[in-house]
Amino acid sequence: MNGINGHDADISDFSHAKGQHFLSEAFKVIFEEAICKATDVNEKVCDWHDPEQLKELLDLELRDSGESHDQLLSRVRDVAKYSVKTNHPRFFNQLFSGLDYHALAGRLLSETLNTSQYTYEVAPVFVLMEHVVLTKLISMVGWPSGDGLFCPGGSMSNMVAMNVARYHAFPQMKQQGLWALPRLAVFTSQECHYSVMKAAAFLGIGTDNVFHVKTDQSGSMDPQDLEVKIVLARSQGAVPFFVTATSGTTIRGAFDPLETIADICEKHCLWMHVDAAHGGSVLFSKKHKHLVKGIERANSVTWNQHKMLTTGLQCSAFLVRDTAVPCRGNQEKRGISTVE
Repeated sequence: MNGINGHDADISDFSHAKGQHFLSEAFKVIFEEAICKATDVNEKVCDWHDPEQLKELLDLELRDSGESHDQLLSRVRDVAKYSVKTNHPRFFNQLFSGLDYHALAGRLLSETLNTSQYTYEVAPVFVLMEHVVLTKLISMVGWPSGDGLFCPGGSMSNMVAMNVARYHAFPQMKQQGLWALPRLAVFTSQECHYSVMKAAAFLGIGTDNVFHVKTDQSGSMDPQDLEVKIVLARSQGAVPFFVTATSGTTIRGAFDPLETIADICEKHCLWMHVDAAHGGSVLFSKKHKHLVKGIERANSVTWNQHKMLTTGLQCSAFLVRDTAVPCRGNQEKRGISTVE
C-alpha cells in the first residue's frame, strides 16, 4: 500500500487517510471496468490472450519492496481489464452469469466487515440473517422443519450430504472409524455432477462403489434401472445407503423423476439426496415448480443460489430434513445380514 515500502518501512508513514484515498480511487476503476464496461453489450466479454502473452501484459512479479499508489491502481485496472466479465450479457460459459446490484452491495458489505460466522458474539447480524434465510429455504423445499448450512460450492454440499447419510446409517463410525463399515453403495444417474464421484473418493467409499443409473432420452434418471442397480449392488455384497437424484443436470439441464425415486428410496430404506444446485430455484416459479415435484420427500437437498438467483459466488446451501429417518436399525431392508 502507498507509504509502506517493504518490511523495514516506518509504520508511521501509513495513515487511514491515504488508505481511504486509495480505496476511493480503486472503486472508481472497479466501477468503470468491472461494472459499467462489463455490462455493456458493445464491450468484449474478455480481452483474451494466451498465457504467455498475458504474462507479458501483466506485472506479476512479487517484489520485496512495496508498490506505489499509482502502480497499485494500475494493477487493479489490469485485473479488471483482462478478466472474464461474467456480468456481460453475452457470457454463457458457466451455469451462472449476470449482475444483481443489490447482491453486489451485500457482498461489498460482508467483505468490508470481515466477520466470521461461527459465533453470534463476532457476527450477531449475519448469524440472525443466516438463520432466517435457511429457514425460508427449508420451507420452500416443503419441509415443516429442518436445518442447513452454507457451503463453499455445490460439490462440498453434495459431499456433506453423503457423509451425513453415512453417519446416520452407521453412527458407530464416529468412534470406530471406517474399518467398522461394510462395503457401501451409492447410486446416481449417468448425467450426475462429477462431485458425486469426488465425494465417494474423498470419503473413502470408493468410486467403484458408485453405481451409475441409466438415463432416458431427456437425460433423466431411469427409475427401473435404479431398482436393477440396487439389486446388483447387493448381489455383489455391497450395502446400498445413498441415492443422489439431480434437478438440473450440468450438461442438459435434466430433472430426475423425484416422486418415483422417493418411492424406491422408501422401499429400500435409502437416504435420498437431491442435487438441485442448478435447478433448485424453480421453486420460485409457478410455471416450472412441477419439475421438482417430490423434492419435499428427500432427506437432504443441495441448492446453489448463485446460479439462477444471481447472488455472488459462492452461495450454496445444504439443507437437511429433521424427520430424515431412513430405517436406522432396519438391517434387513438395508441388505445387512450381520449385526452392525
